Amino acid sequence: MSDEPTRRGSLRSKRRRLPRRTLVYALLLATAAVIGTGTALFMKVDEEEPPKPTVLFEPSFAKDGLVTNAFAFLHPSNPHARLSPDWITTSGSLFAKDGAGWTGVPDAGDTGPDSARHTDSAVFRLATRRRDFGPATVSMWVRLEPPVTTPRTPARDWDGGHVWLRYHSPEELYGISFRRRDGVVVIKRKIPGFGSEDEDNGGYATLAEGKRAISYGTWHYVTASAVNLPSGSVLLRLDIDGKTVLTGQDPTPGPLRRPGAVGLRADNTELFFRDFRVMPVHSTPTSD
Repeated sequence: MSDEPTRRGSLRSKRRRLPRRTLVYALLLATAAVIGTGTALFMKVDEEEPPKPTVLFEPSFAKDGLVTNAFAFLHPSNPHARLSPDWITTSGSLFAKDGAGWTGVPDAGDTGPDSARHTDSAVFRLATRRRDFGPATVSMWVRLEPPVTTPRTPARDWDGGHVWLRYHSPEELYGISFRRRDGVVVIKRKIPGFGSEDEDNGGYATLAEGKRAISYGTWHYVTASAVNLPSGSVLLRLDIDGKTVLTGQDPTPGPLRRPGAVGLRADNTELFFRDFRVMPVHSTPTSD
């Protein structure tokens, strides 16, 4: 019995001494855990992906075959018409091929309901059904084959590929030429009653032009944009393969400050396009 207090006292003494021996280790472990947790949190923040940009329009060409054509535009109530929920083709034929949009081999002839005999895409005109694209950028990969001629369409300087912005009608729009037969890149505005350089009513007024002849038969990345400036003018820009090649301004845009459709035009050329996107421009320059 006399030894019991001594043993208890000895145990209590050991319990008191144990935290002192382990305190430094415990603090080190706790600090390491906090630092590790903080590092993990910072690493998690660093690894977060940036928000994806807004895409206003991104059509799919998943199923090969005819998408729509001029016959559908002229005869929308015909039971054989190939109507598209995304596109209107006022001239020529739009096909899907290997995930891309395609004019088909250009020729001059009546498409009929299925474009089986003729594409009529020597004169190709394509616009979106949507007409609510204001300050926006159109981007896509494009491939053009060397220009041709037909009995209806002789060789002309502007034969090639063009983007349409702020399309209000076939007579009123912005046209940006990214590859012409003459190697010129051009920004133009089409004006009703201005004259005529092709079979459509109205004519084009040149806002800017330069030289940039991309190669045929290979893919190139093209972006074209229209932005409203505070002064009231519209700034237009063409980029090819990541480089700005042309800018121009329309000082008196009138109705073309308002939103419209976007689209493509091709003359005497076989055109492929893929990854077609329309994206908003969220900011405008503060000055001209």
